[in-house]
Amino acid sequence: MRNHWIAFCLSVIILFTSACGQKKTQPVSFMVFGEPAELKAYRDLVAAFEEEHPQIPIELIHIPSQGDYRKRLAADLAGGEPADVVLINYRRFAGLAVKNVLEPLGPYLETSGSITYDDFQAISIRAFSINDQVVCIPQNASSLAAYYNKNLFDAAGLTYPEAGWTWDDFISAAKALTLDADGDGVIDQYGAGVEPTLIRVAPFIWQNGGRVSVGNTLMLTEPLELEAIQWFVDWQVKYHIAPDAVAEKAENSESRFVNGRMAIYFNSRRLVPTFREITAFDWDAAPLPIGRSEAAVLHSDAYCLTAASQNKYNAWTFIEFANSVDGQTIVSQSGRTVPSLIQVAESNAFLDPNAKPANSRVFIDAIPFILRLPQHPNWAEIEEICDEELQRAFYGDASVFDAMKSAVERARPLFTENE
Repeated sequence: MRNHWIAFCLSVIILFTSACGQKKTQPVSFMVFGEPAELKAYRDLVAAFEEEHPQIPIELIHIPSQGDYRKRLAADLAGGEPADVVLINYRRFAGLAVKNVLEPLGPYLETSGSITYDDFQAISIRAFSINDQVVCIPQNASSLAAYYNKNLFDAAGLTYPEAGWTWDDFISAAKALTLDADGDGVIDQYGAGVEPTLIRVAPFIWQNGGRVSVGNTLMLTEPLELEAIQWFVDWQVKYHIAPDAVAEKAENSESRFVNGRMAIYFNSRRLVPTFREITAFDWDAAPLPIGRSEAAVLHSDAYCLTAASQNKYNAWTFIEFANSVDGQTIVSQSGRTVPSLIQVAESNAFLDPNAKPANSRVFIDAIPFILRLPQHPNWAEIEEICDEELQRAFYGDASVFDAMKSAVERARPLFTENE
């Protein structure tokens, strides 16, 4: 009898060991996008996780282009074989959440021993919630900022932009920083650069007292909205402080800034790892110039667990680690994100004055003024229409009113498509 008991125990041990071994051989697939400098942050995160959880390997899938990433994600979800963990921007989140292709993470979060709802910047959690149910866990709560080349400001004898600078201050500085150095009629150095997209102009609409949308209607043809958009478009069509379509195609604004031929470049925190590789000049970040009031726009991506995943427990273990203090600290130190965890955002890991930008606090100071774009299942398509029309106006192919009227009319069916 004793031998039978020993044999039974041994068989249980073997089965348990075998099960553990099988679990170890099934990696958690994690798909990300971004430039090489951004990718390093995720590699460091994966390495730290695997060191702490050696029984859970991570397969990191990198798609450099955001556009290609979105196409790959859509195809994988449609085919029923997506990565276990994916990064999704809040502006595209609702369209996926309503299709039930994402596993709600609220129940996981409620039982977590390392992170809670209140640990996060509230606006970032709300951006990834549907009907008060947390679906994805945000990794960042960034906003638009004005990156500037300190050397070019010094050469022009201009003071650096700082909190409280105005729309007029910005235009004045950017005009002074736009130069045709050799007098051949071609601008060699631009004062400012920006993507002519809705997420870039939105904070200026809000600063002017306007709204992007109300209910199922875009508000972009109303007076306050048109005034802000016209001011934004005038950077190129009136003041010529930003590249026109031909110049932008020849060399995009991000490249011009990196190469020292653009004084101010508006973007989110995402490009900081790339900017940290700049050695030819010094640079920093400033808040947005202010109109009638202060406003900023949310930039946020989240770790989402796909509903089709066959490895949900291990995938959640990775998401939980990525959004713990240790996990967010790792990614934060790369410069890639403004941590959504309040504790990490206020830590030296993010605010380290020895790491560029020296003035990282501009992102923290903006949080009370951050607003987010609408949560709508078709918002990604609506925004694409707005971007197309804004680009027509920004590059002088249509008046602001005509472009915005077209955007409103083209987007109207998308607001009510699923009703």
